[in-house]
Amino acid sequence: MRSSKTAAVLAVLLLALGITACGSGSSSSDGKTLTYWASNQAGSLEEDRQILQPELDKFEQQTGIHVNLEVIAWPDLLNRILTATTSGSGPDVLNIGNTWSASLQATGALQPFDDATFAKVGGREKFLATSMAATGAAGQPPAAVPLYGLAYGLFYNKKKFADAGLQPPTTWQELVDDAKRLTDAGKGQWGMGIEGASYTEGAHFAFMFGRQHGAQLFQGDEPGFDSPQMVAGIKQYVDLLSSGVVNPSDAEHQNNTELMRDFASGKTAMIMFQNNAVQPLKTNGMDESQYGVVPIPVVDPLPPGGAKVSSHVAGINIAAFAGSKNLDGALKFINFMTGIDEQKVLNGKLGSLPVVSAAYQDPQFQTPLIGTFRQVLANAAESMPMIPKESQFETLIGTAVKELMASAASGTRVDDAAVKAKLTAANQQMKSGG
Repeated sequence: MRSSKTAAVLAVLLLALGITACGSGSSSSDGKTLTYWASNQAGSLEEDRQILQPELDKFEQQTGIHVNLEVIAWPDLLNRILTATTSGSGPDVLNIGNTWSASLQATGALQPFDDATFAKVGGREKFLATSMAATGAAGQPPAAVPLYGLAYGLFYNKKKFADAGLQPPTTWQELVDDAKRLTDAGKGQWGMGIEGASYTEGAHFAFMFGRQHGAQLFQGDEPGFDSPQMVAGIKQYVDLLSSGVVNPSDAEHQNNTELMRDFASGKTAMIMFQNNAVQPLKTNGMDESQYGVVPIPVVDPLPPGGAKVSSHVAGINIAAFAGSKNLDGALKFINFMTGIDEQKVLNGKLGSLPVVSAAYQDPQFQTPLIGTFRQVLANAAESMPMIPKESQFETLIGTAVKELMASAASGTRVDDAAVKAKLTAANQQMKSGG
């Protein structure tokens, strides 16, 4: 998922002011129309529209309810949602990055999924328990339900590994060693590719590697970003660039365009990405026979208190806007989109994971690649902190990682003290609400 610093700050301001959803909500009032804000999941907004529109037409044929679709790019989506929260004029149904769930839940903008609401979308038990962990704060009715499941994995170029006589790494040290053997900077060949300028990726890896070292990011709502465990986790990530196995220009990559192109063309031997990399890799001419996927290795042995975390519980949720004039239709649509048949169609086309167990009976989700991601999501993933300040955490920590990557790319030595200084500054900003 992608969001902006402005959006995260605005979210904090909304929460501080206690602003909640109000007014008339969406423009739908006849019970026969819905407005749907979909997130960009495919290679382009137009590709998303081409995938979604036949399914929306199918829903209209079944229910008589027409769905007006707007696909919104990730850099704009959270701002659009927050603006709708204050104006009271929003969609009936919307996609959200699942890590935003608690932040948006606190604004009151989304329809809570209490028992009665759950009953209208097939019940809580319909959804995978792991994906449900990222739908809102503990002890409260979820603000959304899962739609597309995602998890991180290590993609590796099969030919490069075979030519070098290597097997896929099973520990973090093996990953680093393999990356060094597969790097030839003079020939423009690199062991690992990263999105160094993406603060969301930086926040995700900070969380994952921090947890491997035993970091606890929050005690209640109080941040503890600058612990030795968090310093160790972030340095583990930044050291990939410092050690020379990553092209220094990767520190400027803000999205996956260059990452996918370089991996597909053979310029990089490994990337750490979510399962929806399958479609952009295909677009760049690389099919599944050319790469393998294994869980991102963890440090071995794990430090005291460390957790075997290879991914956060990633994915996209679907929610109903609290001010919808057609809430009944909105819930019918959510039930449709999370039904077995649509889960097979949509996740199959988008390269994501179904969030309902029954969909995995389909042969397309029984491949070794899908099996790897499914096992990671079920057994080696933890939810990002489900607290109202989560979006602020992503911005502050992600930006710190981005700046550390830029320093490493420029040749500056990034030691523990440099990492801690950035994290202490982020900690202070978090406490001051900045």
